[in-house]
Amino acid sequence: MNVGIIGSGTMGSGIAQVAATAGCSVKLYDTSQVALDKAKASLEKILNRLVEKGRIDSNEKNRIQSNISYVDSLKNLSDSNLTIEAIIENLDIKQKVFSELESYVADDCIIASNTSSLSIASIAASLKKPERCIGIHFFNPAPLMKLVEVIPAIQTSKAVLDTSVETIKNWKKTVAVAKDTPGFIVNRVARPFYGESLRIYEEGIADLPDGQAGFATIDHSLKTLGGFRMGPFELMDFIGNDVNYTVTETVFKAFYFDPRYKPAFTQKRFAEAGYLGRKSGKGYYDYDENGKKIESNAVTLSAVKESLKEKIFNRVLVMLINEAADALFLNIASAEDVDNAMTKGVNYPKGLLAWADEKGIDWCVSKMDELYNEYHEDRYRCSPLLRKMNKENKTFFN
Repeated sequence: MNVGIIGSGTMGSGIAQVAATAGCSVKLYDTSQVALDKAKASLEKILNRLVEKGRIDSNEKNRIQSNISYVDSLKNLSDSNLTIEAIIENLDIKQKVFSELESYVADDCIIASNTSSLSIASIAASLKKPERCIGIHFFNPAPLMKLVEVIPAIQTSKAVLDTSVETIKNWKKTVAVAKDTPGFIVNRVARPFYGESLRIYEEGIADLPDGQAGFATIDHSLKTLGGFRMGPFELMDFIGNDVNYTVTETVFKAFYFDPRYKPAFTQKRFAEAGYLGRKSGKGYYDYDENGKKIESNAVTLSAVKESLKEKIFNRVLVMLINEAADALFLNIASAEDVDNAMTKGVNYPKGLLAWADEKGIDWCVSKMDELYNEYHEDRYRCSPLLRKMNKENKTFFN
Protein backbone atom coordinates (compact mmCIF):
# COMPACT_ATOMS: atom_id res chain seq x y z
CA MET A 1 0.00 0.00 0.00
CA ASN A 2 1.17 3.52 -0.81
CA VAL A 3 0.59 5.87 2.13
CA GLY A 4 0.91 9.65 2.17
CA ILE A 5 1.37 11.49 5.48
CA ILE A 6 0.72 15.23 5.58
CA GLY A 7 2.73 16.97 8.29
CA SER A 8 6.15 15.88 9.54
CA GLY A 9 5.76 16.88 13.19
CA THR A 10 5.90 14.40 16.04
CA MET A 11 2.55 12.83 15.21
CA GLY A 12 2.99 12.72 11.43
CA SER A 13 6.48 11.26 11.76
CA GLY A 14 5.23 8.69 14.24
CA ILE A 15 2.42 7.57 11.92
CA ALA A 16 4.93 7.35 9.05
CA GLN A 17 7.12 5.07 11.20
CA VAL A 18 4.13 2.83 12.01
CA ALA A 19 3.10 2.50 8.35
CA ALA A 20 6.68 1.92 7.17
CA THR A 21 7.23 -0.74 9.83
CA ALA A 22 4.11 -2.50 8.53
CA GLY A 23 5.66 -2.62 5.06
CA CYS A 24 3.90 0.30 3.40
CA SER A 25 5.60 2.64 0.96
CA VAL A 26 5.34 5.99 2.75
CA LYS A 27 5.75 9.54 1.54
CA LEU A 28 6.03 12.08 4.35
CA TYR A 29 5.04 15.56 3.18
CA ASP A 30 5.74 18.95 4.67
CA THR A 31 6.05 22.46 3.25
CA SER A 32 9.26 22.98 5.24
CA GLN A 33 12.47 21.23 4.18
CA VAL A 34 13.89 22.02 7.61
CA ALA A 35 10.99 20.14 9.22
CA LEU A 36 11.51 17.19 6.87
CA ASP A 37 15.22 17.06 7.68
CA LYS A 38 14.39 17.16 11.39
CA ALA A 39 11.89 14.32 10.98
CA LYS A 40 14.43 12.20 9.13
CA ALA A 41 17.10 12.80 11.78
CA SER A 42 14.60 12.04 14.55
CA LEU A 43 13.63 8.71 12.95
CA GLU A 44 17.31 7.78 12.66
CA LYS A 45 17.76 8.47 16.37
CA ILE A 46 14.64 6.48 17.33
CA LEU A 47 15.61 3.48 15.22
CA ASN A 48 19.19 3.53 16.52
CA ARG A 49 17.80 3.38 20.04
CA LEU A 50 15.65 0.40 19.11
CA VAL A 51 18.71 -1.36 17.67
CA GLU A 52 20.68 -0.63 20.86
CA LYS A 53 17.87 -2.12 22.96
CA GLY A 54 17.73 -5.21 20.75
CA ARG A 55 14.16 -4.51 19.64
CA ILE A 56 15.16 -4.53 15.97
CA ASP A 57 18.36 -5.33 14.04
CA SER A 58 20.20 -3.14 11.54
CA ASN A 59 18.49 -4.85 8.59
CA GLU A 60 15.08 -4.00 10.00
CA LYS A 61 16.20 -0.43 10.63
CA ASN A 62 17.30 -0.08 7.02
CA ARG A 63 14.06 -1.63 5.78
CA ILE A 64 11.94 0.85 7.71
CA GLN A 65 14.02 3.81 6.55
CA SER A 66 13.92 2.68 2.93
CA ASN A 67 10.11 2.59 3.08
CA ILE A 68 9.93 6.35 3.80
CA SER A 69 10.63 9.16 1.37
CA TYR A 70 10.41 12.85 2.23
CA VAL A 71 8.59 15.23 -0.13
CA ASP A 72 7.75 18.93 -0.18
CA SER A 73 4.88 18.94 -2.69
CA LEU A 74 1.36 17.54 -2.29
CA LYS A 75 1.57 16.42 -5.92
CA ASN A 76 4.10 13.79 -4.81
CA LEU A 77 1.25 12.02 -2.96
CA SER A 78 -0.65 11.38 -6.22
CA ASP A 79 -0.06 7.60 -6.13
CA SER A 80 -1.32 7.19 -2.55
CA ASN A 81 -3.98 4.61 -1.67
CA LEU A 82 -4.36 6.25 1.74
CA THR A 83 -3.41 9.72 2.98
CA ILE A 84 -3.44 10.76 6.64
CA GLU A 85 -3.29 14.42 7.58
CA ALA A 86 -1.58 15.38 10.85
CA ILE A 87 -1.29 19.16 10.82
CA ILE A 88 -2.56 22.08 12.93
CA GLU A 89 -6.03 21.75 14.50
CA ASN A 90 -7.62 24.41 12.31
CA LEU A 91 -10.65 23.48 10.22
CA ASP A 92 -10.10 26.08 7.49
CA ILE A 93 -6.50 24.97 6.94
CA LYS A 94 -7.42 21.28 6.89
CA GLN A 95 -10.25 21.89 4.41
CA LYS A 96 -7.94 23.84 2.12
CA VAL A 97 -5.29 21.10 2.19
CA PHE A 98 -7.86 18.35 1.58
CA SER A 99 -9.41 20.21 -1.32
CA GLU A 100 -6.02 20.62 -3.00
CA LEU A 101 -4.98 17.05 -2.25
CA GLU A 102 -8.13 15.67 -3.87
CA SER A 103 -7.12 17.19 -7.20
CA TYR A 104 -3.94 15.08 -7.24
CA VAL A 105 -4.96 11.65 -5.90
CA ALA A 106 -7.02 8.90 -7.54
CA ASP A 107 -10.76 8.68 -7.01
CA ASP A 108 -10.40 5.63 -4.75
CA CYS A 109 -7.73 7.14 -2.48
CA ILE A 110 -8.90 7.36 1.14
CA ILE A 111 -8.34 10.82 2.63
CA ALA A 112 -8.10 10.68 6.42
CA SER A 113 -7.57 13.18 9.22
CA ASN A 114 -5.76 12.56 12.50
CA THR A 115 -7.76 15.31 14.20
CA SER A 116 -8.57 14.79 17.87
CA SER A 117 -11.30 17.40 18.17
CA LEU A 118 -12.72 18.59 14.85
CA SER A 119 -15.82 17.33 13.07
CA ILE A 120 -14.98 14.76 10.39
CA ALA A 121 -18.21 15.71 8.60
CA SER A 122 -16.98 19.32 8.33
CA ILE A 123 -13.62 18.21 6.98
CA ALA A 124 -15.28 15.83 4.50
CA ALA A 125 -17.50 18.65 3.24
CA SER A 126 -14.46 20.24 1.58
CA LEU A 127 -14.16 17.28 -0.82
CA LYS A 128 -15.96 16.59 -4.10
CA LYS A 129 -16.11 12.95 -2.99
CA PRO A 130 -16.80 13.30 0.76
CA GLU A 131 -17.54 9.58 1.03
CA ARG A 132 -13.77 8.92 0.85
CA CYS A 133 -13.07 10.93 4.02
CA ILE A 134 -12.64 9.41 7.49
CA GLY A 135 -11.02 10.14 10.84
CA ILE A 136 -8.02 7.99 11.82
CA HIS A 137 -6.89 9.28 15.21
CA PHE A 138 -3.57 8.03 16.59
CA PHE A 139 -2.34 8.74 20.11
CA ASN A 140 1.07 10.16 20.95
CA PRO A 141 3.61 8.60 20.61
CA ALA A 142 2.05 6.79 17.66
CA PRO A 143 4.61 3.93 17.45
CA LEU A 144 4.06 3.03 21.13
CA MET A 145 0.37 3.66 21.78
CA LYS A 146 -1.75 0.68 20.76
CA LEU A 147 -5.05 2.48 20.20
CA VAL A 148 -6.31 4.14 17.03
CA GLU A 149 -9.79 5.66 16.93
CA VAL A 150 -11.45 5.31 13.52
CA ILE A 151 -14.26 7.81 12.99
CA PRO A 152 -16.56 7.64 9.98
CA ALA A 153 -18.39 10.86 9.08
CA ILE A 154 -22.04 10.65 8.07
CA GLN A 155 -20.76 10.94 4.48
CA THR A 156 -18.19 8.11 4.78
CA SER A 157 -18.90 4.98 2.72
CA LYS A 158 -18.94 1.57 4.38
CA ALA A 159 -16.17 0.40 2.03
CA VAL A 160 -13.91 3.22 3.20
CA LEU A 161 -14.66 2.40 6.86
CA ASP A 162 -14.00 -1.32 6.34
CA THR A 163 -10.75 -0.72 4.46
CA SER A 164 -9.53 1.77 7.07
CA VAL A 165 -10.24 -0.60 9.97
CA GLU A 166 -8.55 -3.52 8.19
CA THR A 167 -5.52 -1.38 7.33
CA ILE A 168 -4.99 -0.12 10.87
CA LYS A 169 -5.38 -3.63 12.28
CA ASN A 170 -2.74 -4.79 9.79
CA TRP A 171 -0.49 -2.10 11.28
CA LYS A 172 -0.77 -4.02 14.58
CA LYS A 173 -2.99 -1.45 16.28
CA THR A 174 -6.16 -1.88 18.33
CA VAL A 175 -9.04 -0.17 16.55
CA ALA A 176 -11.95 1.54 18.33
CA VAL A 177 -14.68 2.75 15.97
CA ALA A 178 -16.33 5.94 17.23
CA LYS A 179 -19.23 8.14 16.19
CA ASP A 180 -18.33 11.59 14.85
CA THR A 181 -19.10 13.52 18.04
CA PRO A 182 -16.92 15.94 20.06
CA GLY A 183 -13.92 14.22 21.65
CA PHE A 184 -14.79 10.88 19.98
CA ILE A 185 -14.22 8.29 22.75
CA VAL A 186 -11.08 9.06 24.73
CA ASN A 187 -11.18 12.86 24.86
CA ARG A 188 -14.84 12.72 25.82
CA VAL A 189 -14.81 9.95 28.42
CA ALA A 190 -11.60 11.21 30.08
CA ARG A 191 -12.93 14.71 30.86
CA PRO A 192 -13.99 13.90 34.48
CA PHE A 193 -10.48 12.67 35.31
CA TYR A 194 -9.40 16.29 35.03
CA GLY A 195 -12.65 18.19 35.56
CA GLU A 196 -13.89 16.44 38.71
CA SER A 197 -10.40 16.48 40.22
CA LEU A 198 -10.25 20.24 39.66
CA ARG A 199 -13.70 20.61 41.22
CA ILE A 200 -12.62 18.61 44.28
CA TYR A 201 -9.56 20.86 44.61
CA GLU A 202 -11.62 24.04 44.27
CA GLU A 203 -13.96 22.90 47.03
CA GLY A 204 -10.95 22.48 49.35
CA ILE A 205 -11.87 18.88 50.11
CA ALA A 206 -8.34 17.62 49.54
CA ASP A 207 -6.39 20.36 51.34
CA LEU A 208 -4.20 19.25 54.23
CA PRO A 209 -4.34 20.70 57.76
CA ASP A 210 -1.04 22.57 57.26
CA GLY A 211 -2.66 24.60 54.48
CA GLN A 212 -0.97 22.89 51.55
CA ALA A 213 -3.05 22.65 48.37
CA GLY A 214 -4.63 19.31 47.58
CA PHE A 215 -3.10 18.58 44.17
CA ALA A 216 -0.81 15.87 45.54
CA THR A 217 -3.57 14.48 47.76
CA ILE A 218 -5.84 13.92 44.76
CA ASP A 219 -3.04 12.48 42.62
CA HIS A 220 -1.96 10.19 45.46
CA SER A 221 -5.53 8.96 46.00
CA LEU A 222 -6.09 8.03 42.35
CA LYS A 223 -2.71 6.35 41.98
CA THR A 224 -2.76 4.32 45.20
CA LEU A 225 -6.43 3.31 45.22
CA GLY A 226 -7.10 3.28 41.48
CA GLY A 227 -3.79 2.19 40.04
CA PHE A 228 -3.54 5.12 37.62
CA ARG A 229 0.03 5.63 36.41
CA MET A 230 -0.23 9.41 36.77
CA GLY A 231 -2.57 11.52 38.82
CA PRO A 232 -4.73 14.13 37.05
CA PHE A 233 -2.59 17.10 38.09
CA GLU A 234 0.62 15.32 37.11
CA LEU A 235 -0.96 14.46 33.78
CA MET A 236 -2.23 18.01 33.17
CA ASP A 237 1.28 19.29 33.86
CA PHE A 238 2.64 16.70 31.42
CA ILE A 239 0.15 17.60 28.68
CA GLY A 240 0.39 21.33 29.35
CA ASN A 241 -2.29 23.34 31.13
CA ASP A 242 -2.76 25.54 28.08
CA VAL A 243 -3.39 22.54 25.82
CA ASN A 244 -5.61 20.67 28.28
CA TYR A 245 -7.66 23.77 29.06
CA THR A 246 -8.19 24.50 25.37
CA VAL A 247 -9.41 20.93 24.76
CA THR A 248 -11.77 21.21 27.74
CA GLU A 249 -13.14 24.54 26.53
CA THR A 250 -13.57 23.18 22.99
CA VAL A 251 -15.48 20.11 24.18
CA PHE A 252 -17.65 22.29 26.47
CA LYS A 253 -18.65 24.56 23.58
CA ALA A 254 -19.10 21.64 21.17
CA PHE A 255 -21.59 20.02 23.57
CA TYR A 256 -23.68 23.21 23.67
CA PHE A 257 -22.34 24.12 27.11
CA ASP A 258 -23.39 20.92 28.86
CA PRO A 259 -22.38 21.51 32.54
CA ARG A 260 -20.79 18.04 32.64
CA TYR A 261 -17.88 19.41 30.58
CA LYS A 262 -17.62 22.83 32.25
CA PRO A 263 -13.99 24.06 32.49
CA ALA A 264 -12.46 25.06 35.81
CA PHE A 265 -11.28 28.57 36.67
CA THR A 266 -8.25 27.06 38.41
CA GLN A 267 -6.87 25.64 35.18
CA LYS A 268 -7.75 28.81 33.27
CA ARG A 269 -5.83 30.94 35.77
CA PHE A 270 -2.83 28.60 35.71
CA ALA A 271 -2.77 28.80 31.91
CA GLU A 272 -3.11 32.60 32.00
CA ALA A 273 -0.26 32.84 34.50
CA GLY A 274 2.01 30.76 32.30
CA TYR A 275 2.05 27.91 34.81
CA LEU A 276 1.83 25.35 32.03
CA GLY A 277 3.54 22.42 33.73
CA ARG A 278 6.74 20.65 32.76
CA LYS A 279 7.41 22.76 29.69
CA SER A 280 7.37 26.01 31.71
CA GLY A 281 9.02 24.67 34.86
CA LYS A 282 5.95 25.37 36.97
CA GLY A 283 2.40 24.07 37.00
CA TYR A 284 0.57 22.33 39.80
CA TYR A 285 4.09 21.19 40.75
CA ASP A 286 7.56 22.69 40.27
CA TYR A 287 10.02 21.15 37.78
CA ASP A 288 13.75 21.37 37.14
CA GLU A 289 15.35 22.24 33.80
CA ASN A 290 15.03 18.61 32.69
CA GLY A 291 11.31 18.50 33.38
CA LYS A 292 11.68 16.39 36.52
CA LYS A 293 9.32 17.15 39.39
CA ILE A 294 11.01 18.84 42.34
CA GLU A 295 10.06 16.84 45.42
CA SER A 296 11.62 19.07 48.10
CA ASN A 297 8.37 20.94 48.68
CA ALA A 298 6.10 17.91 48.36
CA VAL A 299 3.29 17.42 50.87
CA THR A 300 3.50 14.72 53.51
CA LEU A 301 1.06 12.24 52.02
CA SER A 302 1.20 9.97 55.03
CA ALA A 303 -1.06 12.53 56.69
CA VAL A 304 -3.88 11.82 54.25
CA LYS A 305 -6.63 9.74 55.85
CA GLU A 306 -7.79 6.62 54.04
CA SER A 307 -11.39 7.82 54.26
CA LEU A 308 -10.47 11.02 52.40
CA LYS A 309 -8.57 9.10 49.72
CA GLU A 310 -11.56 6.81 49.22
CA LYS A 311 -13.94 9.76 48.96
CA ILE A 312 -11.76 11.40 46.30
CA PHE A 313 -11.16 8.22 44.33
CA ASN A 314 -14.78 7.09 44.35
CA ARG A 315 -16.04 10.49 43.22
CA VAL A 316 -13.69 10.70 40.23
CA LEU A 317 -14.18 7.04 39.34
CA VAL A 318 -17.98 7.14 39.32
CA MET A 319 -17.93 10.27 37.14
CA LEU A 320 -15.65 8.48 34.68
CA ILE A 321 -17.90 5.40 34.70
CA ASN A 322 -20.98 7.58 34.19
CA GLU A 323 -19.35 9.26 31.18
CA ALA A 324 -18.36 5.89 29.70
CA ALA A 325 -21.89 4.55 30.21
CA ASP A 326 -23.38 7.62 28.54
CA ALA A 327 -21.06 7.17 25.56
CA LEU A 328 -22.44 3.65 25.19
CA PHE A 329 -26.02 4.86 25.76
CA LEU A 330 -25.66 7.39 22.92
CA ASN A 331 -24.06 4.81 20.59
CA ILE A 332 -20.72 6.62 20.43
CA ALA A 333 -18.99 3.23 20.45
CA SER A 334 -19.47 -0.37 21.57
CA ALA A 335 -18.77 -1.39 25.17
CA GLU A 336 -15.63 -3.24 24.04
CA ASP A 337 -14.37 -0.24 22.10
CA VAL A 338 -15.05 2.16 24.97
CA ASP A 339 -13.00 0.04 27.38
CA ASN A 340 -10.24 -0.66 24.83
CA ALA A 341 -10.03 3.06 24.13
CA MET A 342 -9.41 3.95 27.77
CA THR A 343 -6.94 1.14 28.55
CA LYS A 344 -4.96 1.36 25.31
CA GLY A 345 -5.41 5.05 24.50
CA VAL A 346 -4.68 6.63 27.90
CA ASN A 347 -3.37 3.63 29.86
CA TYR A 348 -6.20 3.38 32.38
CA PRO A 349 -5.62 0.41 34.70
CA LYS A 350 -9.04 -1.07 33.84
CA GLY A 351 -11.81 -0.51 31.34
CA LEU A 352 -14.38 1.80 32.94
CA LEU A 353 -17.37 -0.38 32.05
CA ALA A 354 -15.61 -3.46 33.40
CA TRP A 355 -14.83 -1.39 36.50
CA ALA A 356 -18.55 -0.58 36.78
CA ASP A 357 -19.35 -4.30 36.75
CA GLU A 358 -16.76 -4.84 39.47
CA LYS A 359 -18.05 -2.06 41.72
CA GLY A 360 -21.68 -2.92 40.98
CA ILE A 361 -24.15 -0.99 38.84
CA ASP A 362 -26.20 -0.28 41.96
CA TRP A 363 -23.09 1.31 43.55
CA CYS A 364 -22.63 3.54 40.48
CA VAL A 365 -26.26 4.72 40.51
CA SER A 366 -26.17 5.30 44.27
CA LYS A 367 -22.95 7.36 44.09
CA MET A 368 -24.25 9.50 41.22
CA ASP A 369 -27.51 10.13 43.07
CA GLU A 370 -25.58 11.09 46.21
CA LEU A 371 -23.67 13.70 44.22
CA TYR A 372 -26.81 15.03 42.54
CA ASN A 373 -28.70 15.22 45.84
CA GLU A 374 -25.81 17.14 47.39
CA TYR A 375 -25.26 19.64 44.57
CA HIS A 376 -28.47 19.64 42.51
CA GLU A 377 -26.41 20.30 39.39
CA ASP A 378 -27.06 18.70 36.02
CA ARG A 379 -23.34 17.93 35.99
CA TYR A 380 -24.13 14.99 38.28
CA ARG A 381 -27.06 13.47 36.39
CA CYS A 382 -26.89 9.70 36.28
CA SER A 383 -26.73 8.08 32.85
CA PRO A 384 -30.11 6.60 31.84
CA LEU A 385 -28.29 3.45 30.83
CA LEU A 386 -26.97 2.89 34.36
CA ARG A 387 -30.47 3.36 35.78
CA LYS A 388 -31.98 0.94 33.24
CA MET A 389 -29.29 -1.67 33.88
CA ASN A 390 -29.72 -1.35 37.63
CA LYS A 391 -33.48 -1.91 37.38
CA GLU A 392 -32.95 -4.93 35.13
CA ASN A 393 -30.07 -6.25 37.24
CA LYS A 394 -27.75 -6.32 34.20
CA THR A 395 -23.98 -5.86 33.80
CA PHE A 396 -21.92 -4.66 30.87
CA PHE A 397 -19.91 -7.81 30.20
CA ASN A 398 -21.00 -10.70 32.43
